[in-house]
Amino acid sequence: MAGYNAVIVGASGAVGHELIKVLDERSFPLNKLRLCATSRSAGKEIVFRGRTYTVEETTPDSFTDMDVALFAGGAASLEFGPAAVERGCVVIDNSSNFRLDPKVPLVVPEVNPEDVRWHRGIIANPNCSTIIMVVALKPIYDAAGIKRVVVSTYQAVSGAGQEGIEELAAQTRAVMAGEEYPPKKFPHQIAFNLIPHIDVFQEMDYTKEEWKMVKETHKIMHDDTIGITATTVRVPVYRSHSESVNIQTERKLTADEARRVLAGAPGVVVIDDPAGKKYPMPLFCSDRDEVFVGRIREDNSIDRGLNIWVVADQIRKGAATNAVQIAELLVKYGMLRERRN
Repeated sequence: MAGYNAVIVGASGAVGHELIKVLDERSFPLNKLRLCATSRSAGKEIVFRGRTYTVEETTPDSFTDMDVALFAGGAASLEFGPAAVERGCVVIDNSSNFRLDPKVPLVVPEVNPEDVRWHRGIIANPNCSTIIMVVALKPIYDAAGIKRVVVSTYQAVSGAGQEGIEELAAQTRAVMAGEEYPPKKFPHQIAFNLIPHIDVFQEMDYTKEEWKMVKETHKIMHDDTIGITATTVRVPVYRSHSESVNIQTERKLTADEARRVLAGAPGVVVIDDPAGKKYPMPLFCSDRDEVFVGRIREDNSIDRGLNIWVVADQIRKGAATNAVQIAELLVKYGMLRERRN
């Protein structure tokens, strides 16, 4: 059977596990799979399509005879990405290392799939919150243009990794028992709390996470004239990010028109029935690949204003699924060499 040789770097982590799961679910045509991670994780065993794989320590030779490398995140792509490219491997990177490099495409397949065509060996996966937002923005942008975006995010603790999940669980138990559990992963207690602070503070007292949403959206949409301001907030939810997005369009778009446009967009599911109390929520959007949109209504405070509520699984569509979709584009465009057993 024809397929492609793929290597996953960071295979033992949360995004790595999800990459493996998504490759299987989407029946990505694999000829050979190699799983790599740090020396600490080497030797672990992972089952994929009925076969047990042993995780190897990542080295430059891990990319020999490979066609595509999926990096789950972190610093590994800086260390090993160039070695992978030198060996003829296309890198799809989940870290922030290359996202704003003008020589590296930043791709969301529902938004700018054509950018895959001009890669020079590395393709960047955007920040999870950015991916979720631009999938919902693109159909509105195409229908009416966008002048300005104000976004507030409600980001799950799993966005901070397994340590974030464990801290919320342990801290919740401690608080309920009247005990102390000092924060370790987050700057403050996350149980029964909201923290308007994700990543480090940068210029104008915006956090790095907030600037990512601004700069990455401009790059993905190929339009840096859109005014964008963001406030990113960590919330005590295990999985799936939510976003309140206020949009001012260039041309008038009614709420009904916005619903129709969004309902017909790739990767978008509209759940918008206020009378029936139906709207997207993390509880029901986790472990899904779609971006869910609801609470679609006109903003009565400005001309050409819309409000939308957006929810998606940031580990899947915000990371693993988007990366696999990029690999599928490479196959679609004939940009990977096909192999046969």
